[in-house]
Amino acid sequence: MLDEIIISIDAMGGDNAPEVVIKGIDYFLKHEGKNRNAKFLLHGNKDKLSKLLKKSNLTSNCSVILHTEKFIEMDAKPSHALRRGKGSSMWNSIESVKDNVANVAVSAGNTGALMAMSKLQLRMKPGVTRPAIVATWPQKNDWCVVLDVGANIECDEIQLTEFAILGEAFYRALHKKDKPTVGLLNVGTEELKGNAVIKAAHERLSGGHINLNYKGYIEGTDISNGNIDVVVTDGFTGNIALKTAEGTAKLIGYFFNKALFGNLWSKITTFANSYSLLRLKRQIDPRRANGGVFLGLNGIIIKSHGGTDHIGYANAIGVALNLAESSFMSEIDTSLDLLHKNEAERSVK
Repeated sequence: MLDEIIISIDAMGGDNAPEVVIKGIDYFLKHEGKNRNAKFLLHGNKDKLSKLLKKSNLTSNCSVILHTEKFIEMDAKPSHALRRGKGSSMWNSIESVKDNVANVAVSAGNTGALMAMSKLQLRMKPGVTRPAIVATWPQKNDWCVVLDVGANIECDEIQLTEFAILGEAFYRALHKKDKPTVGLLNVGTEELKGNAVIKAAHERLSGGHINLNYKGYIEGTDISNGNIDVVVTDGFTGNIALKTAEGTAKLIGYFFNKALFGNLWSKITTFANSYSLLRLKRQIDPRRANGGVFLGLNGIIIKSHGGTDHIGYANAIGVALNLAESSFMSEIDTSLDLLHKNEAERSVK
């Protein structure tokens, strides 16, 4: 474990930045980050950040504020961001990781711009075709990870195989599980189900050439059941599944509050069962799963939801710190080396 983790923050990225960013750091340090040796490198408008830090008494926890007035708009096209984004808060936060000034970067900014800048500066790991965004997903008794959730709208069987390798290594490093289970998301578990790409990926993953605990096809209901640790899918399907789950959780929360506080009697029974109800509310809170990770790059980049609040942002910081303290990068390198070795042997045969 590293003595001190430097977390590079795009302080101007997000729908409600920089206020939510600073509040998120404050919340993290008072809860999960308490007594953990993390320092924050803030990139953004120094005047705005200094005022917010002073209000939160966070100055001592933020080693440096690197001033820039440039920031990336949430609706900017990735190509535009690449052309004009150098020197922006997002660019500089990634550059700190590239230059080994920071261990990890966090941004709630424009996803497409963040991905494009990360690929340009950090480059892909050898043999990885495209990076993937992995998201943590709540299950009955634990968590699983799902990838890709938005970086790649279309994927071929090679990329899906890479996602399985990346996701398995990510889960193994973060959750300390030797052989996490891996499943390929499909419209059914029967062998005949799925399109040509899904079938080809299934054949590659089940062929025994890759050292994975592969369980075959899974359906959408299996994501939350707790049977699979790593769910592999393309970015189009994964993003829709993620947003649908978030919307469902919010809808349940709405019905939940309406039922509990609709009248005087319900308020009385709610008060009597407040501890159990608060525990349930926390379990279905989508903010607890905030913090997607870009896998396949030569560096750790965490993408927070742009519209999250301080609690969600604090969770993204927690993901960043946990990954920086883990053997995540070396686990991925080991798994990719094995994949490339097996692929080379297959091509010779």
